[in-house]
Amino acid sequence: MALPWLAVLLTLICCSMTTDHAISDPDPPIKNLRIDPERKRLAWDQHGNVSEIGCYVNSKILKKAIEKPYCSLGDLSCEVKNYTVKVIKGQPFSAWIQYPKQGNPLAAADNLTCRVHDVDQLSCSWAVGEEAPANVQYHFYLKHPLKTWPCPKYMQNQQGVNVQCHFDSLSLQPERQTLFRFLVNGTSGGSKIPCRQMTHRLEEIEILAAPNITKKWCNESYSFMEWEVRSLFTEDIKYELEIQKGTDLAYKEETELKVLGLRNPGPYTVKIKAMDSLFFESRPAGQWSAPQHLDCGRKDASFPIWLVYLLAPLGALLLVGLVFLCRRWPLMQKLFPRVPHVKDPVGDSFQNERMMAWDPEQQSQEECPVVRVQVLGET
Repeated sequence: MALPWLAVLLTLICCSMTTDHAISDPDPPIKNLRIDPERKRLAWDQHGNVSEIGCYVNSKILKKAIEKPYCSLGDLSCEVKNYTVKVIKGQPFSAWIQYPKQGNPLAAADNLTCRVHDVDQLSCSWAVGEEAPANVQYHFYLKHPLKTWPCPKYMQNQQGVNVQCHFDSLSLQPERQTLFRFLVNGTSGGSKIPCRQMTHRLEEIEILAAPNITKKWCNESYSFMEWEVRSLFTEDIKYELEIQKGTDLAYKEETELKVLGLRNPGPYTVKIKAMDSLFFESRPAGQWSAPQHLDCGRKDASFPIWLVYLLAPLGALLLVGLVFLCRRWPLMQKLFPRVPHVKDPVGDSFQNERMMAWDPEQQSQEECPVVRVQVLGET
């Protein structure tokens, strides 16, 4: 039984001596192992006859580099990791580094939070690390798999340290289900400051804007209200309504429609909030709209405002037409005079007729010929 254990021990000692010799080789096949953060690569300088090298992250194989002195890493995390390279074909050799370089974790930015709000604005905030040096400064970056945006506008505390970042308008195409990295780096003249990051989809951190009421009207028997909500990143939206009728206690209800209809509503107040219909429990709460009060018991509340806007111009047009006709009445009389007819002195009533005395002997101003008419008899 002792012989097998002795053989295993000797094998381990042999392998250990070989590895130590490779690491301490004065002319190793791999030199200057480093992280290239701009290109997101684990790179090295290669010497000797080495054709295949394996790249490992925390002892797990990442990929193999065949006849090239680097391995692509993708996005680099703020978490400290061990990056190792091993010669697979050629003289046995391995080397490793840690990245990012360790510093005091309590000096990193603390309590990093970000929110998308007001449709296309992004705001992030953080606190100064508990053990950060006095000359610390923080810098924020929004990272996409293909692009990086530095912070355009910082807000500082009383010591002049950046503690907030604001994007007035996200210059992003509405990309859903795409992960973004929110990264805060720290710098100091005398010490290393670890970075702080979080990873989210934009719809996961969006505070939906308050619904905008577009139509509302009511009468004693029915009430109607319509609204809209804008969002670049959230597709499936539902709404929470808080309704209070008269002096009754307020109650809440949910709907996926953008309208509210109530029968026999009476006076009531309602406010509306939008939320993600699928992940509302894990997403930030939306903003409430301003309370909308409708007194549906009053007669004047039964007139839709759009109908007022429609009837007002028609009324003004009718008034202008009446004024025009009144001013043109003498002209209308001249253009279309009344047709005279013979009055029956017995049958016609002269109560409502305008009559004037006429003297046949008096010379008329128009010198019209006058013929006397004599009634001979009645039939």
